Amino acid sequence: MRRFALTSPPETVRAFFGYGDRPEFPPRAEIAPTEPIAVVCARAFTHGAGRRFLLMRWGFLPGFVKDPQHFPLIVNARAEGVLERPSFAAAFKRRRCLAPADGFYAGSSPKRFVAAADGGPLGLAGLYETYLDHTGGELDGACLITTSANATLAPFSERMPVIVPRSAFSAWLDHETTPLSAALALLRPAPEGLLRLAGAASATRPGRAADAQG
Repeated sequence: MRRFALTSPPETVRAFFGYGDRPEFPPRAEIAPTEPIAVVCARAFTHGAGRRFLLMRWGFLPGFVKDPQHFPLIVNARAEGVLERPSFAAAFKRRRCLAPADGFYAGSSPKRFVAAADGGPLGLAGLYETYLDHTGGELDGACLITTSANATLAPFSERMPVIVPRSAFSAWLDHETTPLSAALALLRPAPEGLLRLAGAASATRPGRAADAQG
């Protein structure tokens, strides 16, 4: 996935995701890789019920990277094998997050905008990392998890972002007590009826980050 949107008012997003922070952020109809994205993470020792809002770059660097100039930012992580791949295993175990969205773009020529059927926000499954460079500087980055497209999207896209049900937000964010098997079970295509196609979108500028992981 290369583009998504977040246009709901900050208070609507705050109420839906249940974090205590009160950030102000402008509506963005098209968010691209390498740009800042809103991320919701769990506060420690709250079992995912206590949450915080952060801004991170869309695209992360795994901790083992020695030279970031020769390692492209990871924008998406495929759900298949996410626990086995060195780039994602540690983050999946300890740094799961949600990216608030009002919809995402899928397919090409033309792209289609996909939104929740009820018009509400969506919680996109993500992972995050804090990369430490050779000067001691910190860079927070996140990637989104993709899975096979459901029947709604399959005619024009092979992949779709993993959408975490609101009822499972705490379980997804809770890396302290949620079994890894339960977290993995959430990495599935969205159920039919959850999403609607909102029409075609115009072509946009290409992203600058790699998408080798899906």
